[in-house]
Amino acid sequence: MGPSYEDTPDEPANVEVEIRALYKNLLESWNRRKAADMAALFTIDGSIVGFDGSQMNGHGEIAATLGQIFADHVTAAYVGRIREVRLLSTEVALVRAVVGMVPPGQADLNPAVNALQTLIVVKQTGQWRIALFQNTPAQFHGRPDLAEQLTNELRQLL
Repeated sequence: MGPSYEDTPDEPANVEVEIRALYKNLLESWNRRKAADMAALFTIDGSIVGFDGSQMNGHGEIAATLGQIFADHVTAAYVGRIREVRLLSTEVALVRAVVGMVPPGQADLNPAVNALQTLIVVKQTGQWRIALFQNTPAQFHGRPDLAEQLTNELRQLL
């Protein structure tokens, strides 16, 4: 008799655990201010679209740009929650998450920088890597109730 569904290495539940771990490492690398660690989570030609619309492409540029950001600024720490991991194929997935940031020396979120994060992740040589990471401000123009709901959801993670 062959392996049961639970024993299959690419079982969706196991894949989701791996992808969630990748996302957690992304946030932790930022929070530790480790540019090289963060860049290593991306494919060689991976890309970031930052909160302000700036773009970084490839390991070298991601590491260099983040290194400069970390050298010049004491960055706020991320708290986040994945809302969805959607497998698009056995080697490609979409990740949708929400994040808030706790400014240095503070204990609460700065709601003005809450964001929606979207990642496209791909499996290469047996490991999940980020091909695209987009960080979009969660402004909810004209809908303060949605902004407040998101802030309250993220505060539960503190």
